[in-house]
Amino acid sequence: MIRRRIGDASVEFRSSLSCVCTVRPQSLSSNLFEIVKRFHDGMPAEIKPSVSTANAESLLFDRLDSGYIVTEATGEGTGRSATAQLLHASETAFWTDLPLQMAALMQTVADIDGTEIILESTANGYNDFHTLWRKAEAGESEFLPVFLPWSLDAGYSREVGPEFQIAADESKLVDTYGLSKEQLAWRRAKIAQLGSAEYFAQEYPLNSSEAFISASFDSFIRPETVIRARKEKVEDPYGPLVIGVDPAGMGPDRYLYCLAQRPSHSQGGKPQRPGHHGVGRLVQRIIREEKPARVNIDVGGLGTGVYDRLYETASNRRIIQAVNFGGKPVEPPAARDEKGEVAGGPSNRCAEMWSNLKKALEGGRFSLPDNDSLQADLVSCGYKFNSAGQLVLESKQDMRRRGLPSPDEADAVALCFADPGGFPTKSRSKENRPREISPARSRSVTTPMKTACSP
Repeated sequence: MIRRRIGDASVEFRSSLSCVCTVRPQSLSSNLFEIVKRFHDGMPAEIKPSVSTANAESLLFDRLDSGYIVTEATGEGTGRSATAQLLHASETAFWTDLPLQMAALMQTVADIDGTEIILESTANGYNDFHTLWRKAEAGESEFLPVFLPWSLDAGYSREVGPEFQIAADESKLVDTYGLSKEQLAWRRAKIAQLGSAEYFAQEYPLNSSEAFISASFDSFIRPETVIRARKEKVEDPYGPLVIGVDPAGMGPDRYLYCLAQRPSHSQGGKPQRPGHHGVGRLVQRIIREEKPARVNIDVGGLGTGVYDRLYETASNRRIIQAVNFGGKPVEPPAARDEKGEVAGGPSNRCAEMWSNLKKALEGGRFSLPDNDSLQADLVSCGYKFNSAGQLVLESKQDMRRRGLPSPDEADAVALCFADPGGFPTKSRSKENRPREISPARSRSVTTPMKTACSP
């Protein structure tokens, strides 16, 4: 569900701005209207509003000068002649030509106090509704993302006997989501009904990323892996500190940085396009305050200018490292074929860093920020293998063709794993020795991204 509210949306219907328009796909509007009519019929007489018109599409209240209207999402553009105070657009992911529908529908609600818009839907893969959701997650729209997992509904459970045993894959769900045996029993029955766990995940997701990924899509990093890391809590951080800097180019990409500490702590941020001079000054300040062992900078596009500025001004140039996502892997090839050609392993630096990050996540004891936008980035990237058996991650161009933004937050975290083995070798210099970060120091950078790992 995506929600926009201006001011206090819990007010009574107002004169001249009182039409509540609830929209569903064709042939389903009558079902929804029956729910509303039944609710009105069951209201106590002392608070039930007087009705002047009641038919298959509208319920108008004469004394309040307001009403409730249900209409279908049609190709002509829904609600063009209406004026609404509260708008509920239902099953939006299944609408035809959603951008056209939204262009018409959004104009029916004024930007004033007391108005609210809710776009509610079951996920339907990577489509226009998913694009709206991702923008809301990234804070790039006026909407707020609201995800409600099936586990919140107490009705989704079944009684179990003493012989009920939790399977290995179910134990992960218990650890990650705190599911009870009764909820697991209901889940088993529903999977048997739907035919597969993949269809169940789409119809009854436990997180937003799981909801949007279709049964046919295989993401490089699985949603359950990220969820486990989001719930992991690591205490007493220590070890070499690494900064990953992913500057934005001229397109829609976002500038981000991430600080990761092995084995347990990291922070990061997402400023608003400050330009390479602004990025350079910001990273310089972080270097002075945090004294990292390594600063890995993506030198594609704007990153070259950031790298040059930092390298020129850094008191310790050895810690500044240029990283080219399209370059060759730095670690020796995993294997060679009978002709001595490279076989297997990552195809480039991007695949290598993401592989290092994935290993850390799957190894456990790794903490990520409890951040929906970061999770969406991490699980949105597909993969394949080339003729040499090397891992090839989905390109950003292909992701955009699927309606997905560039995974900038995930790239910033992956940059922290650019060195062989993921982290730089510990040196004997004082600033690179394993060290603990106190709680006060760990809060010295006020930013939304934090990751941590522990052996």
